[in-house]
Amino acid sequence: MIVAILALLIVLFGFVVFFGAPYVPSHKKQVQRALTELYRLGVSDVLVDAGSGDGIVLRVAARIGARAVGYELNPVLVMISRLLARSQRDRIRVQLANFWHVNLPEDTTVVYVFSVSRDVPKMTKKMQTEANRLGRPLSLITYGMMIGGREPLRQVGAHSLYTFSPLQPKRT
Repeated sequence: MIVAILALLIVLFGFVVFFGAPYVPSHKKQVQRALTELYRLGVSDVLVDAGSGDGIVLRVAARIGARAVGYELNPVLVMISRLLARSQRDRIRVQLANFWHVNLPEDTTVVYVFSVSRDVPKMTKKMQTEANRLGRPLSLITYGMMIGGREPLRQVGAHSLYTFSPLQPKRT
């Protein structure tokens, strides 16, 4: 029984590596600094965490006053994240979903991502597509990842801030 549970956990945590970055817990202090110094997150912001893991970024954003949406592929991490966010349910939503296959919520202002270098072109395309679709700029906070061909607006530690502006006006 224990072997079966361990095998299931290895499969659940291992398969997401094929779709994105592996689960690496974020440090609360670094996230707090990124969401206050790098991008001054506020009550009018909606933060999306691509690969939200245990939800620490979501919880920090909610404590600051923003609303937060997390997309996570691992059902175990979705359950953990929802459990840890239960006191902030009005500000946090965690979905079992593949970030690459969802449209960002209409009111998204900033996307947070811990990723790997192989995902840089995909992330650049996703952010530009979403900025175009929404018809307004979107901010991107990366951890440990630089966007090739773009200069970050600011950096704090391993976090970098980028902005993606729409290439076409939003049609009404």
